[in-house]
Amino acid sequence: MEHADLNALIDRCAPEAAPDELTLRRLKKRRLALRDAMDRLERDLQPQEPA
Repeated sequence: MEHADLNALIDRCAPEAAPDELTLRRLKKRRLALRDAMDRLERDLQPQEPA
């Protein structure tokens, strides 16, 4: 849910990037961190394949 909220916020801010570039960059960084966390959780939930 939070990832989707960040996507929406970034999309709304993108056309107006000049007034607050720093905030936009921080939002994108946070979105990337959330995406990485979701990927780690998905990998942890998937069963390991036998070698």
